[in-house]
Amino acid sequence: MKKSTAMLLVCMTLILSIGSTAIVGAKQVLKVGTSADFPPFEFQDEKTGAYLGFDVDLIHAIGKAAGMEVKIVNTAWDGLIPGLLTGNFDCIISAMTITEERLKAVAFSDPYFSASQVIVTKADDSSIQTADDLKGKMISVQIGTTGDLEASEIEGATVKRFNLAPDAIQEVRNGSVPACIIDLAVAEEMSKEYKDIKFGEPITTENYGIAIRKNNTELVEKINQALVAIKASGEYDKIYADWF
Repeated sequence: MKKSTAMLLVCMTLILSIGSTAIVGAKQVLKVGTSADFPPFEFQDEKTGAYLGFDVDLIHAIGKAAGMEVKIVNTAWDGLIPGLLTGNFDCIISAMTITEERLKAVAFSDPYFSASQVIVTKADDSSIQTADDLKGKMISVQIGTTGDLEASEIEGATVKRFNLAPDAIQEVRNGSVPACIIDLAVAEEMSKEYKDIKFGEPITTENYGIAIRKNNTELVEKINQALVAIKASGEYDKIYADWF
C-alpha cells in the first residue's frame, strides 16, 4: 500500500511537471488580422489556400524575433479595425497607412514600408495624367483605403467603392470607370498580369504600420523591437527582395 501510494505520488509529480513545462514552454500566439486580397502584400494561393505576400512574411519574421507564433486571420478590409477593437485579433498587418484619423482609434508600430498612391487607367488612355485630370470623373477604389480618401477629395468626382482591390482595377479594365486610385505596389503587380492597364507617377507619400489596440503598449514595444532586430539582421531586406 505504501509502495503503491509512493509510486502514485511520483507519477502525479511527473505529470504535473510535464504539464507545467508544456505551459511555460509554449509560445504566445499572435493573432494577426489581414485582408488577403492585396498582392503583393497579402493574398491567398489559389491552389493551397496558404497566405502569401510581403506583409505575411514580415509578420512571421517579427513573430519569430519576438518569440511568438503567428496565426493569420483573414478579414474583409472594412472589418479589420472593428475586429481589432473587439479582440478578434491582436494586431493588423494589411498595407495599412498610418493616418491621423486611424490614430484616433488604434496605435501603430513604427513604419515598416514607404508607399504611395497612383492613378491606374487603360493603357491607351493619355487624357489622365494627374489628380486634376480626375475632376468630375468617376473613380474606382477599395473602400476605406487611402485611395478612397484621396478620391473623395477630388472636386466633382464620383467614387465607386469596392471591397476588394482587384475588383476596383477590373472596373477600369471593363471601361466602367476611367481611373482607379490604388497603392503603387499593387498597381505594379496588377499591371504585370494585365497589359491593358497602366499607372502614372505617385500622387501621395505615406507609411504603412502595424495596428495594435491602444491599451496594448507591451505588444507595441515587442513588435517595434522585433522590427529593429530583423532590419539589423538583414532579414527585412531579404523579404523585401523576395517581393519587390
